[in-house]
Amino acid sequence: MHTLDLPEPIAAYFEADRLDGQALARCFNDDGVVLDEGHTQRGPAQIADWKTAMDAKYAATARPHTVAQDGRAHVVTCNVSGAFPGSPVDLRYTFTLARGRIASLEIAP
Repeated sequence: MHTLDLPEPIAAYFEADRLDGQALARCFNDDGVVLDEGHTQRGPAQIADWKTAMDAKYAATARPHTVAQDGRAHVVTCNVSGAFPGSPVDLRYTFTLARGRIASLEIAP
């Protein structure tokens, strides 16, 4: 299996993604932002709640397979499978890092 060279905060995100909302929220700065499905989550409480809701709704698993840098952003393409129509799909996770943590994450097709 090919191992991706992910920056530490992004690698920590994918590890925490296997756990729960609280673990995932700790990967973000206090003013961190997640944009997903047309909604914006700000700060640790909203990010934790978003993760918990997405787990309950989709039971999705993301497997990163490609990483590229686009300016300040790191774009990680993941194969995502779960309880949703069209599963599995490839989604792009665009991370911006600041102060050793994730400042923003946008998830898009």
